[in-house]
Amino acid sequence: MLKIINQVEGLDVYSMLKDTGSIMEGHFKLTSGYHSNYYLQCARLLQYPDTALKLARRALDIVKKDIDTGSIDAVVSPAIGGILWGYMLAYASGCRMIFTERKTDRMELRRGFEMDPGSKVIIAEDVITTGGSVKEVIEICRENKADVKAVISIVDRSEKPEFEYPYYYLIKLEIEKYEPSACRLCRENQPLVYPGSKKK
Repeated sequence: MLKIINQVEGLDVYSMLKDTGSIMEGHFKLTSGYHSNYYLQCARLLQYPDTALKLARRALDIVKKDIDTGSIDAVVSPAIGGILWGYMLAYASGCRMIFTERKTDRMELRRGFEMDPGSKVIIAEDVITTGGSVKEVIEICRENKADVKAVISIVDRSEKPEFEYPYYYLIKLEIEKYEPSACRLCRENQPLVYPGSKKK
């Protein structure tokens, strides 16, 4: 079951996701380890720069009510899902964009990316389910003494993310998920697909 809880006023984000094939149906293993009959692949939406820029500008309009986005030094995203979204947010706000990635099991800054102490950053992720990757990015920001101003995602499908920072999203979806041991799709012997990037 998929249910729209709410979406940003004046923009039909759900139709954008649906029309670009970003909402997939089947039997999926999520990055969190849960199983679901829906999977969100926002890269399918983000392959269209004009659409992505429209979403990024709308997201910044929302954030501007609380935060001076003109003072942001960088947008930071976890690889790989957050990269395109983070890049469009950075483009729309006129700052640079960097990303974290996994060389081992732990997220880290590579490729010569740096954060100066006190630099003001926004953390961007395309879809947030448990918030695990975002929390790893937050920890990296803290280690580098950066000043996290907000977390921004396109889709929030979490129950209640706890980031200790303001969190903004464009659409909130409630998607049924199952513990692997209690997955009805497994019981029906539906083939399991794992489209995520984090090894489990």
